[in-house]
Amino acid sequence: MYEARKSHIAEDDVSKKVVDCAFRVHQQLGPGLLENAYEECLCILLRKENIPFQRQLQMPLTFEKQKVDVGYRIDILVQNELIVELKSVEKIIPLHQAQILTYMRLSRIGTGLLINFNSKMFKDGIRRFVL
Repeated sequence: MYEARKSHIAEDDVSKKVVDCAFRVHQQLGPGLLENAYEECLCILLRKENIPFQRQLQMPLTFEKQKVDVGYRIDILVQNELIVELKSVEKIIPLHQAQILTYMRLSRIGTGLLINFNSKMFKDGIRRFVL
């Protein structure tokens, strides 16, 4: 029981660190840029903070026991325990939420952040998901 709680706290710490880095990116750049600019800048800060991550990680799909390469990619996977899906859109729509939840389900990663950098207020553009 203690190990599970300890792991959960560590997971929360990782989420907090990523949110802090994303906030700094939003604070410095503001809304209006393309998604890949925010992704690049967030990765710069994650590296500076020594937070291990993988970028544009291919998300395989298995159908009828065959792997299907359909080009799904996780924007950022942090410490193999947090999916970070980035957007720069007018507003988050149900499709964006379905996308991150599907990535979480397929990868068996229980925590995800959906961050929309095109929000005037950063807090309005971030959502956390837990399976």
